[in-house]
Amino acid sequence: MMSPRTITSLNLNGIRSATNKGLIDWITASNFDMICFQELKAAEGDIPSEVRSLPYHQFYHPAEKKGYSGVGILSKQEPVSVQYGIGVDWIDREGRVLLLNFGDWSLASVYAPSGTTGEQRQEMKYAFLDAFDGFVKKNKAEGKRVIYVGDFNIAHQEVDIHNPVANKKSSGFLPEERKWLSDFLDRGFTDVYRTLNPNLKDVYSWWSFRAGARGNNKGWRIDYQLASSALDHTLLEARIETDVVLSDHAPVTCIYEL
Repeated sequence: MMSPRTITSLNLNGIRSATNKGLIDWITASNFDMICFQELKAAEGDIPSEVRSLPYHQFYHPAEKKGYSGVGILSKQEPVSVQYGIGVDWIDREGRVLLLNFGDWSLASVYAPSGTTGEQRQEMKYAFLDAFDGFVKKNKAEGKRVIYVGDFNIAHQEVDIHNPVANKKSSGFLPEERKWLSDFLDRGFTDVYRTLNPNLKDVYSWWSFRAGARGNNKGWRIDYQLASSALDHTLLEARIETDVVLSDHAPVTCIYEL
């Protein structure tokens, strides 16, 4: 039987830091069905007890490197199966993709690398995107209907970034990255937020800590829920919760009839 499912996604910039800033109160008040995290920055044994006490089935795929990366999913519904990683060693060591299968649909928490720290990291970002493509194609070939959510570190269109002209050569808004996201959508996926809010402008999901960027709303929309087009008929609502300040990112929350 189908029923509304509220799925939220948030890059925490550290689960311990976000917990200290009110993460538990937000989750408790919102009563989400599924919560996807990126950038845990914690080993599984270091997940705060307050988070562990939440009434969810909890799954974590942390990075091997301490205080770095890592993804997780909290779900009220118990999954049929869980896949940790995509089968590419260096990506899986960095804890970047976690997929829960619920039978007739699946949910993945995704944290793409940032390329802002130099050319080598940008090349790693492209390598991740190529490998992730293979993972997505395999899931599609197996008939999976997947909602890929998380921090993709790409602002897709000019409306998704506060100053597209000044940032046209910035990692996260490079033509190659934007084309990758366009091609991804063209292969049968829907940018849920933009599809349900086609005319909304100046709504972003990430702001630099520098120069009062959040207060001045000089942001980027780099966090997404990208759903298989086979689920288009289930889309009910999508919002970016810019008033929730738990990290340098805002939660992206969508409701589906699943």
